[in-house]
Amino acid sequence: MRLKISALVMAFCLSINLAAVSVSGQTKRPRRVTEDPQQKPAKPAPTPTPKPTAAPETKPATTTETQPPLTPPQSVGVQPAAAGDPAAAQPGQDPKKPTAPEPEAEPIRINSNLVVVPVSVTDAYGNPIRDLKAEDFEMEEDSVTQQIQTLGEPGKTPIDLSLLFDVSRSIRNRFDFEREAAGRFLRVVMKPGDGVSVFSIGTGPKLSIPRTTDVEAAIAATAAIQPTDESTAFFDTVVKAARYMSDNATPGTRRVMVILSDGEDTNSERFRLGDAQRDLQRSDCLFYAINPSGPSIRLNKISTKGHEGMVRLAGDTGGLAFLPDKIEDLTQVFNQIAAELQAQYLLGYYSTNETNDGKFRKIGVRVPKRADLRIRSRQGYYAPKD
Repeated sequence: MRLKISALVMAFCLSINLAAVSVSGQTKRPRRVTEDPQQKPAKPAPTPTPKPTAAPETKPATTTETQPPLTPPQSVGVQPAAAGDPAAAQPGQDPKKPTAPEPEAEPIRINSNLVVVPVSVTDAYGNPIRDLKAEDFEMEEDSVTQQIQTLGEPGKTPIDLSLLFDVSRSIRNRFDFEREAAGRFLRVVMKPGDGVSVFSIGTGPKLSIPRTTDVEAAIAATAAIQPTDESTAFFDTVVKAARYMSDNATPGTRRVMVILSDGEDTNSERFRLGDAQRDLQRSDCLFYAINPSGPSIRLNKISTKGHEGMVRLAGDTGGLAFLPDKIEDLTQVFNQIAAELQAQYLLGYYSTNETNDGKFRKIGVRVPKRADLRIRSRQGYYAPKD
C-alpha cells in the first residue's frame, strides 16, 4: 500500500515539473515579437517624409507655372525671361508681386524725328489764304525733299502764347496804351485750351504771370504791370521766355512770342542776339515784335540796331516785326497778328536725316502752283543731339 502511494506522489511531481518547463518556454517567445508582421513596432517610427503639399524651396514660385510672364511690345526689343531663369522667380518671393523684371514694365520711348513747321500764307495785299491742302506745299530740308504731314486745320491748332512787355524808361509814355491794346488782342486770339504767360523786360527778366488758361485773369494781371525807370535786359528775357515755353507749353501747340519793345538791350548779362536765335529755334517758337517807337528810330543808331535785331528774330522763326507810324496803329497791328494766327497752317515732316548731331538744318517751303502767294515759315531747326 505504501509503495502505491509513493508511486503516485512521484508521478504527480513529474507532471508539475513538465508543466513548469512548458510555461518557462513560453515566457521567452516575446523576444522575437518584431519579426511578427501582425504586431506594431515597439519603438517610435523615424520622422516621416514631408507631405507633397509643402512648397519646395528649390522650385520656381507657383505663379510662374500657372501664369505667363509679362511680355513687352515687340518694338522694344526685350525678350521675356526664359523658363527656369533665376530672374523669373526667387525663393521666398512674395506671390502678390509681379515676377517679371522691373525694366520690362518701362514705357516705350519713340524718337520720331518729327519737325513741326507753322506756315503763314498771304496774298500780295497781306490777306491770309486758308484753302490750301498739304499736297499744295513742297518742303525741303537741306535741299532734300520731305514728305509733308498735315498736323491740323488752318488756325485750329491750340496756341501757347508768351507776351513780353518792355517796362524800361524808353517806353514809359506809351505803356498805358500798350497794355490796353494787348488786353484786346488776348480776347481776340485766345480760345479755350490756349495758354498765356507774361514777362516783363526790365533790369532783368521777370515772369509776371505764370502760364494760365484763364484769359480774363491774364488781362487783369497785365493791367497791373507798371513801367519803371530801369534799364533793359532784352535778350536775357527773350531767352528765358523761350525756355519757359519749352518747359511749360502743352505738347502739340503752336508756340508764339509777341513782344512790345524797341529792341534796345542795355543790361543783358548772359545772352546776345545769337543766343536768342538759337533758343527761339529750339523751342519751335514764332516771334512777333511790335516796336512802338515809330519812324524816329532811324535818327538813332542804337535804336536802329535794336529794331534790326527784332526783324532778324522774326524772320528766322516765321514771324513778323512791326514798326507802326503812330501809337494809335497798335490796335491794327495786333489785329493783323491775330488774323494771321487764325489762318496759320501747321505742317510737319519726319526728317529723312536721322543723325542726331545737334546741327542746324535749313527748311524751305513753297507752293509751286501759286507763285503769287507770300509764304513765311521758320528758316530751320536744330537737330536733336545724342
